[in-house]
Parts: sequence; structure tokens; C-alpha cells
Amino acid sequence: MNSAAVAKFERRVAKLSDEEVIKQLFDWQDWAYPAQRAPAGNWTTWLFMGGRGCGKTRTGAEWVREQVNAGVGPIALVGETMTEAMAIMVRGESGILDVFPDDAQPRIRQGTLLFPNGVEAMLMSASDPDRFRGPQFAAAWCDEVAKWPNATSAWDNLQFALRLGDKPRQLATTTPRPIPLLRRLLTDSNTVFTHMRTADNHAHLAPDFMTAVVGRYEGTLLGRQELDGELIEDDPGALWQRGMFRRFEGGQIGRIVVAVDPPVTGNASSDACGIVVAGRAGEGVAVLEDCTVRPAAPLAWARRAVAAFHAHQADAIVVEVNQGGDLVRSVIAQVDGAVPVREVRAIRGKWLRAEPVAALYGRGLVSHADGLTALEDEMCAFGVDGRSDGHSPDRVDALVWAVTDLLLNEMRPRIRGL
Repeated sequence: MNSAAVAKFERRVAKLSDEEVIKQLFDWQDWAYPAQRAPAGNWTTWLFMGGRGCGKTRTGAEWVREQVNAGVGPIALVGETMTEAMAIMVRGESGILDVFPDDAQPRIRQGTLLFPNGVEAMLMSASDPDRFRGPQFAAAWCDEVAKWPNATSAWDNLQFALRLGDKPRQLATTTPRPIPLLRRLLTDSNTVFTHMRTADNHAHLAPDFMTAVVGRYEGTLLGRQELDGELIEDDPGALWQRGMFRRFEGGQIGRIVVAVDPPVTGNASSDACGIVVAGRAGEGVAVLEDCTVRPAAPLAWARRAVAAFHAHQADAIVVEVNQGGDLVRSVIAQVDGAVPVREVRAIRGKWLRAEPVAALYGRGLVSHADGLTALEDEMCAFGVDGRSDGHSPDRVDALVWAVTDLLLNEMRPRIRGL
């Protein structure tokens, strides 16, 4: 909790007896937000989607406590892996062990939780769907289903195992991703859906997290998914889809370039200056860093590009000179005249230049280092009009120049500007 919430809580507790404090502490219906309370009605699946830190784990653990107290069991506790199921769902700060009072704590024996009233809960790994073929359950809590590597297969196998009791039910808690399983659940008449944003739970989150993380990503596509808990679908008209992005796993990097797409003007309302660093990695290209800067006065973007050149020990700066010509080269020379500069000139539209680069992604020849979410958001919003969410795709332009220089120009005769 933040300091204000702590002070309010302390004043409230001071008025209670010891017995009342214990009762209040474990009264989840009093503490929970509306979206965290089990919905009424005749449902089979409760899908709770939310942002990071919105209270998904606590919701799942408290729902399990409700099932245990009602004598419903056995219960499946399904995580992406056995390790995550134990570390997050059971032993986590908001996990099962944290929400049960001392006299109701389970014993843990070989991946099974044994509760004093006789109910059992079994840890299961979604990474091994065939493991669901043997056990039978009356309820299940499935955590972060959007991360499961074989989500549809694991979910379907779990359904065959939910065959005990009068009304087998399951709770799925997750930060959303546009996977087929989530789309299916959202249209299933037997599913009820609740939703929370990270900001909805701000009273229980560190102020620095709200300022640094939420402030940084709020309003971006990544923020809408990871903080607001929105299911962000790919734009079918965009050149790139999120499933095309491969993670760079490391390895030998060959020739490296810093590609720059400078803005026409350099005031506060100007477009950003796209600056992307990429290098040859085997038969393909690894995108290493996005150094895009805004506002982008000429010396500001030149300094950023030269700094990236030295930081990555690059071989050249590749810069588009349609707007600025000799001025572009001279600005870089003011920062460091020894940096090799290769000028490129666009003679085709943005979409036509980007198409062959997107095709390389489709073939799995381009990978991304961590930390490129802003670039990926812009790529997935890049439409046929050559815009990205209505804005100039400065990062995309720089990326296209980098990949073209490193890979496409080695696959065909060198033609300036293509």
C-alpha cells in the first residue's frame, strides 16, 4: 500500500479488537474490488483479464480459498510451468499460502496441497498438456493462460479432467494477448468476464511503480495491453503482425549500422527522428536498439546517432537525405567528422520500401533484442497509407533503411535508395 492507504488502514484497525482484526483480515468480500469477486450466475469459466499488478493472483488465490472452504475438490492449480505454479500461485506474495489463516494452512506434499478439511489441490503444468489425461478435478485455477506455450491444447485437455462434483468450474486469470484461446473464451456463452486496470489497484502498488512504469507506457499499445488489460488485436491491414517478431537469443554480430530517418523540422511539434541500430546475425539481421529521439533538433538527433554508432561499434550511419541533403551530413560531421556516413534517398513510397523488409520478418530472418516495444507497436500499426496510428512512422522508416542496407542490398545489385 502507499502511505495514505496505510494510514487509513491503521486508523480503521485501531478501533477493532484482536478477534475482529483477524476476521477483517480474511474477509475477502469486504476487501475485494467488484471485478475480483466471483460473478453470480450459471457459468463454467470465469475469465479475469487485467493489467500487471491489478490483483489477478490475489483474486485466484481467494477464489481457491472459497472453493476449499465450501469443500469443493480436488482443485487443479495450472501455471505455465510447475515452477511458476509453486512460486507464484502458491508461495507468491498474494498466493494461496498468503490468504489462508494459520489454522487452515495446507501441507505441501509432492506438488499437492493438503488442506485440513480434506480438500486437495494439485499443481499442474500447462507446458505438458498430456499430464491432464489422468487426474480428475472439480475446479481449476488457471494462471496467465495467455503465456501458456500450448494454450489451446492444455485448456482442452483440462476440460476433460473437470468432471467431478455438481458443477465443475474454472477461473482463468491473465494479462491478455491476442491468442486464439482468449478469443474463443470471450465468445463462449459459458464464460463470464471481468476486467481491471493496473491503475484500479494503485492503492496497493508502490508509488514509484505508478510514476515510472505506468507513466512511461500509459497510452501506448503495450501499455493498453500490459497495464489496461486490453486484448489488442493485430490490424489485418498492417504489414507486420506481432506473431512475426522473433527474440534475438544472442550470438555473433557482424556488420552493424545505425539508420537515421531525420525530421524535416526540429521544433517541439515536429516528427521524431527515427534511429535504429541493427547488425548482421548469421543469415539474417538482429535489431539491437531503438534510439529514436523527440523533440529532434538537428544537433540532438545527430548526437544520439553518433553516440549509438560508438556504443555499438558500428560500421556506418545510414541516413535518409530526401529532406536536407548536404545539411544532414554536415550536422553529423559537427558532432564527429570521422564517422562514416552512407546517404540513401527514397524514390518509392514508405509502404513499397517496407514490403520486402516485412517479407524478411515473415521468413524468420529478422530478430529483435529486448526493449523494442515502442518500435514493435509502430510496426504493427503501420498501414497502407504509410502512417502508424495516424502519425509518421519514424521508427519504421529507420528500421527499413537498416534492414535494407544489411540484408536486401546484399541479395540484389546495389541500387541507391531502394
